[in-house]
Amino acid sequence: MLTRGKVVLFYPPYDGPPLGAPLALLSLAGPLREANFEVVLIDAAIEPKYLTRIEEECKTALCIGISVLTGPMIRGAIEAALHVKSRTPEVCVVFGGWHPTLCPESTLREPYVDVVVRGQGEITLVELASALAQKRPLDLIPGISWKKQGRLIENLERRVQPIDTFAPPAFDMTDFDAYERISGKRELAYATSVGCPYACNYCTDMVVYKRRFNAYAAEHVVEELVGLVARYRITNVALLDSNFPVDLRRAIAIAKGIRDSGVKFTWTFQASTDFICRMSQEEVQLLADSGVSYMGFGTESTSQAVLKMMNKRHQRVDEMYETARKANLAGIRITFNLILGYPGETEADRLITFRTMSDIGRQFSNVRFSPNIFTPYPGIPIWPQLRDLGVIEPQTLEDWMTMPLGANLLPWLRGRALTRLNRMLAYFLLLNQVRRHSKKTALVQKITSFLVETPIQWRLRSSLFYCPWEIWLAELSERIVKRRSLVTGQELPVEPANAC
Repeated sequence: MLTRGKVVLFYPPYDGPPLGAPLALLSLAGPLREANFEVVLIDAAIEPKYLTRIEEECKTALCIGISVLTGPMIRGAIEAALHVKSRTPEVCVVFGGWHPTLCPESTLREPYVDVVVRGQGEITLVELASALAQKRPLDLIPGISWKKQGRLIENLERRVQPIDTFAPPAFDMTDFDAYERISGKRELAYATSVGCPYACNYCTDMVVYKRRFNAYAAEHVVEELVGLVARYRITNVALLDSNFPVDLRRAIAIAKGIRDSGVKFTWTFQASTDFICRMSQEEVQLLADSGVSYMGFGTESTSQAVLKMMNKRHQRVDEMYETARKANLAGIRITFNLILGYPGETEADRLITFRTMSDIGRQFSNVRFSPNIFTPYPGIPIWPQLRDLGVIEPQTLEDWMTMPLGANLLPWLRGRALTRLNRMLAYFLLLNQVRRHSKKTALVQKITSFLVETPIQWRLRSSLFYCPWEIWLAELSERIVKRRSLVTGQELPVEPANAC
């Protein structure tokens, strides 16, 4: 059967190992195929000569859709777009994903971008491809920004649609063997929902999804997920949900359905501690019995003053302890994410966080930590305050390209303040690393760990961080792990600190 035309979808290079095919592209491919378009997926993670492949496929394509996240991923998106424009200038270059959605105007200003898809792209991209195939004007397509005779046009917003009204993601287009060769694992990135009901001031999720939790029914998730795992021999599933257990009854039904299916695999997700605390110990154990091996939490701080500034009134310190306890009893690993340098945070606030988290790490061996310098991503609610504090907002795609997680663009975190924070952070991480080793090593190493642990505890209590001999000693023997993925708990590459 003849198709209506070809659409190329490209996922640029990014840091860290792939979790399988990018779900963003698979979710677009499903509706496009249902509308009778030929779809070609190109993922730089498994396509080393991706520019050559893009050039070849674009010779007969209507458009190329490029998914873009803020940060270094923009570099590969620009490279691909420029390549297309130099080889096949008649092909429409479409940017979509989180960054173009949050910064449509600055993205569209670039000469190599023809159209920006804002927000959910499943319907929008089908309508755009249909208009291109039939050479119709783009004026009436909601959810896009585009150029008309050199002018930037922003069409009406497209209302957020329930995700269960879209054609399913095209998981069958994934070359699972290729991803396994790269990562050594047979993994699947999957989402049971989008959106989160909370309104944290630093989060882009609330900007896009307006605090609405948009989810598949539990029965759909169990049937599809179990089927995918069995069909493609998946060993681990990483849920990309912003906050998986928002609907507790649904989350428990999913875990029960997976357990009762008898299909064995591990799975991981992100959540907020208040939802896990509402579960009984039996329900948390059900998560573990169904295969949950890891959970990531955006705890961010234990200072009540900072949590209030973050608009995280739902976040309570006692619930952090309770979440760690319940997960530990069930044998589930967890990571607590920390945000340091938030506007208004003081050194006293940081010490409260480090001391509390050190105590949690002392009590519960299943807990790891992933601290990050506050990153002012586009569109977040506190940008007016950040501008008043002297943060310079990037204005171009190239400017935003230099903003990976942890990049320090904060005027209030310079010089001595930054040096003390880095020293404090190093001691905090070292303390927790030493404790883990002391629980599973021989007597001599336990004594050595005690001799190192005691002075570190004293430093965190007294706020004295000069002459850091313990850190120098540790760096001779091992690397201190600074960042972990909240989706999987895996170590992540560390961006170089900006101390200027």
